[in-house]
Amino acid sequence: MAIWLLVLIVLAMGFAGFVLGRKRALNAVGGNIRNLHSLPSYYGQTVFIFAIVPAFLLMICWLILEPFYIESRVSGMIDPTEIADGSSTSLVMSDVRRISSGLDTAVDRGVLREGDLDGMRNDLDTLRARLGDVGVAVGSDIKQSVFLAAQEYRSIGATLRGVMSGVVLLLSIAAAAWAFLRLTPEFRARNVTEAAIKVLLILASSVAVMTTIGIVMSLIFETSNFFKMYPLSEFLFSTTWNPQFRGGSDLGILPLLWGTLYVSFVALLVAVPVGLFSAIYLAEYATKRVRTFAKPVIEILAGIPTIVYGLFALITVGPLLRDYFAQPLGLGASSSSVMTAGLVMGIMLIPFVSSLSDDIINAVPQSMRDGSYGLGATQSETVRQVIIPAALPGIIGAILLAASRAIGETMIVVLGAGAAAKLSLNPFEAMTTITVKIVSQLTGDTEFASPETLVAFALGLSLFVVTLGLNVLALWIVRRYREQYE
Repeated sequence: MAIWLLVLIVLAMGFAGFVLGRKRALNAVGGNIRNLHSLPSYYGQTVFIFAIVPAFLLMICWLILEPFYIESRVSGMIDPTEIADGSSTSLVMSDVRRISSGLDTAVDRGVLREGDLDGMRNDLDTLRARLGDVGVAVGSDIKQSVFLAAQEYRSIGATLRGVMSGVVLLLSIAAAAWAFLRLTPEFRARNVTEAAIKVLLILASSVAVMTTIGIVMSLIFETSNFFKMYPLSEFLFSTTWNPQFRGGSDLGILPLLWGTLYVSFVALLVAVPVGLFSAIYLAEYATKRVRTFAKPVIEILAGIPTIVYGLFALITVGPLLRDYFAQPLGLGASSSSVMTAGLVMGIMLIPFVSSLSDDIINAVPQSMRDGSYGLGATQSETVRQVIIPAALPGIIGAILLAASRAIGETMIVVLGAGAAAKLSLNPFEAMTTITVKIVSQLTGDTEFASPETLVAFALGLSLFVVTLGLNVLALWIVRRYREQYE
């Protein structure tokens, strides 16, 4: 049974339980709801919750654990001597899953019949052709044991999926029946419903925490595998980035870290003054009509896709800087440079600094402005000596958050700064950042277990530590120097 169909059936059973539970509660008191502990709808909600929640939890756990069980059963079918050179068991299992999915698609589209699969066990060319008809490319180096494992993977998966459907439906019916039979006028349906909803809200709120933990743990695990193959000292202190993919690679992070910080610094040089000055103008000088128009227009910059900024850097800003600044000054002849990416990224960051600073400046109490004016200060003196000092911790926090956003940017750097990993002070030379190399190291046909691929996780963990440090610093500054006003 398809997953979507099973979900619909469980939901339908839940709605049916809601109607029956509400009706049972009303019938128990002859329609007089004053004799019920809770409103009739709570009795229906109780049956609804018991009908769907245990079934969905079982389904989720089953779907998470099922692939591990199937792979443990199927991996023993693959002959190690038939694994292609340079491959690993994980790569072969990836081919098994892909071929299994292709067989399902071929059967669904009528390209293959269910009964033909057993007869094609030895006819690999025909199987490759049929899979190619549904868009699944299979290389000639994939052996017969992989095809057999894919068919077994599909067979076990179909069996387990059928068992899961039956177990989920039985659990839904049993839980709904148990809750239905417990419904009496004295049953505290409201308490049960609200407790169940509270648990669901807690689970929903923990998704972000669990996701963060999962991301960090995956980075740490793969990074530890990388440092088993490559020395930590060379990764941290080497000034050369030269992945050869054939041994003898130099994988030092310093050129990438320098490019990341250099581009981010140029971006902040653009974004901080423009964003801060625009925030001061909108908060203190602009009329209500101008503010109503200008603030949304500035915030539109934050909604433009970064690939559009990258194209703008590649087509417009890069050639302009090259023709009017770099070449006349003898600083370079490439349109891809740190300055190109930094300027465009700075434009992208303007609304981050402007909007946050504007909100912080507006949070300064009006009484402080009135007191300054009462002492004879002008508006500009009030802004410089009263408002900005009062809002400074929040403004610094906004700047550090914008810096974290700049450090994690990818597309603008790819199109605007190039891909050269080097240590240079010339802002008109092409350089690259950590995020760009993470993408490049994870694309291509290189074996996943090689240090040239696993280094992407070490780069990702390094970037995570840097951005996390900036965010923690921003929060510390805001909380340490924040002033409370009555």
